[in-house]
Amino acid sequence: MSNPFSLDGRVIIVTGAAMGIGEGVARLLAECGATVAVADRDLPKAEAVAAEIGGKAFHVDMADEGSICAMAAAVVEQLGTPWALVNNAGVQDRQLLLDATAEEWDRNNAINARGPFLLTREVARAMIAGGEGGRIVNLASCSLWGQAIKGLTSYMGSKGALWALTKASALELAEHGITVNTVLPGGVGTPGAIAAKGPPAEGPARRLPAMGFCEPKDIAAAVAYFVSPIARYVTNQTICVDAGWSVT
Repeated sequence: MSNPFSLDGRVIIVTGAAMGIGEGVARLLAECGATVAVADRDLPKAEAVAAEIGGKAFHVDMADEGSICAMAAAVVEQLGTPWALVNNAGVQDRQLLLDATAEEWDRNNAINARGPFLLTREVARAMIAGGEGGRIVNLASCSLWGQAIKGLTSYMGSKGALWALTKASALELAEHGITVNTVLPGGVGTPGAIAAKGPPAEGPARRLPAMGFCEPKDIAAAVAYFVSPIARYVTNQTICVDAGWSVT
C-alpha cells in the first residue's frame, strides 16, 4: 500500500517559512516528499532554509498585494501548480485595548488576515486552472479558544478573521476539490513570540500546558495531515494543538 501521507511530487507554499512554526512546517512537508516554496519577507533566511530542505525561496511581503501576486505567479512559473498553501506568516505584538491604536489594528489585519485572503485567491485560481484540486491550511491561534493573554485585541481580531476566511473559502472551493482547514497553534517558543513587543503577558495562556510547550514540529504534524492525500474529504475543520492546555 502506498504511503497515504506521501507528498512526493507536490508543490507546497509555506509563508513565513524562514523561521519558527513556518520553518518547522516547511521541514516536515519536505520530509514527506514535497517541494516547498519557502516564502518569507527575509529572503536570505528563506534561502538558507530552502537550501537545506531542497526547496526554493521566494520573497513576499504579506502586507503588499503586488508582492503577494508576484510571488504566487513566480511559484507557478518556476515550480508548477501548487498542491497546497499554508498561510502561516503573521505578527503578534501586543497592545492593551485601552492603549491600542488603529495603526496596530490595521497592521495586524493587513498581514494576518488580508494577506492570506489575497494569497488564497491567487493560489486557488492556479489550483482550479490546474484541475487537480488542492489543500489550503490557515494557521490561526489557540487564543481564539481561550489560551489568551492581555494585549491581543488586534492579533485575535485578525486571527478570528482568518478563521472565518477558512469557512467562507471552504464553501466556495469545495466544488473544485480544494479543501480549506485551520490549525490553532498553542504556546510555541518561536523567535517571533519571544521578540514580541508589548506589556507583560498576563492571562490564561500563562498557565503551563499539561504536556509542556509545543514545538514547531508539533504544529507541523497537524498541517501535514490536512495537506495529505488521505484528508481529501476533510474541509472546514479545525485542529487545536495546545499540549493539553484546554483540559486543565
